[in-house]
Amino acid sequence: MTNEKKTKIVKTIKVDADKCNGCRACEMVCSAFHAEPKYSSNNPARSRIRVIREPLRDIYIPVYAGEYAPAECMGRDKYVIDGKEYEECAFCRASCPSRDAFKEPDSGLPLKCDMCEGEDEPLCVKWCLVDALVYEEREEEVEEEEKPEDLDIGLEALANKYGLQKIMDTVNRMAMSEKGMENQS
Repeated sequence: MTNEKKTKIVKTIKVDADKCNGCRACEMVCSAFHAEPKYSSNNPARSRIRVIREPLRDIYIPVYAGEYAPAECMGRDKYVIDGKEYEECAFCRASCPSRDAFKEPDSGLPLKCDMCEGEDEPLCVKWCLVDALVYEEREEEVEEEEKPEDLDIGLEALANKYGLQKIMDTVNRMAMSEKGMENQS
């Protein structure tokens, strides 16, 4: 089956670290927007954006949450910015097992930026008074791939955890049970 080319709107937040003054208004408004109920509390640990800071050199870099990564990556590169060394993980947008950033503090579930769904633009952008965050939409041509159904994904996860043979045995046993053949094991 051939993949079709489709046009997709890609929403991004462009970060200009040179403009960020470290006020953290983006973290505050994000955590308030995502509180239950909305705006009922403020906890930056629940924010989908984090400001990485080096206050002695007056460097602030906003990073917003991306996709969940089920395993650690192999990225262990180092970046030097104004003489200070940073690990690659510091700028990573993923929620992964090797760090606590972008995880819900109570449950440990991963957080992902949803661009403040329902708003005309992300609130972190709206509240950034120095224009360090800029919301952009662009059209990209993408090949639309067939996506596996949720059932396929769930079965694959079970097979990875318990082994394919055990899953097949269980399905066979369930099928036999459903047909009233429980006694023929």
